[in-house]
Amino acid sequence: MDNEALEIIQKIKNAMDCLLRNDKFLITNDTNERTITHKLAEYLQQEFSEWNVDCEYNRHGEEIKKIDIPKDGINWDDIEQRTVFPDIIVHKRNTNKNIVIIEVKKSTNSISRAFDENKLKAFTTDPYNYKFGFFLLINVVNGPYELDLFRNGREIPI
Repeated sequence: MDNEALEIIQKIKNAMDCLLRNDKFLITNDTNERTITHKLAEYLQQEFSEWNVDCEYNRHGEEIKKIDIPKDGINWDDIEQRTVFPDIIVHKRNTNKNIVIIEVKKSTNSISRAFDENKLKAFTTDPYNYKFGFFLLINVVNGPYELDLFRNGREIPI
């Protein structure tokens, strides 16, 4: 794994450490994912001070973000284009400079992670070309988390 990837992973871990240290209540009390992602985005902004960190940002320049994804969330034989709202992105607004996209899921969420993983595969390829995609699974019971990396449309072992 290259140094840039390791640096990005460390920044996300730093932000998660802050979230777990300062706002564990939000996790252990099973607060809405949007509440958790907003607070995490605040800590990420400190780590990525030269970038914009936004939650549920659905624009690509002047256009609405849309990706082709399987209708059933898994099977790529039957796709449709959907408007999407990434949980957290690190980018430069109104440019094509997209560095990080993060999809967050709580362990108590019963919806399959496949949809989020497919979004990350799509967002790390044309036309959005996020350099790094992350799937972040937050364990509501005791706070630890899992972090999976996506690059160039595929999952990369960390």
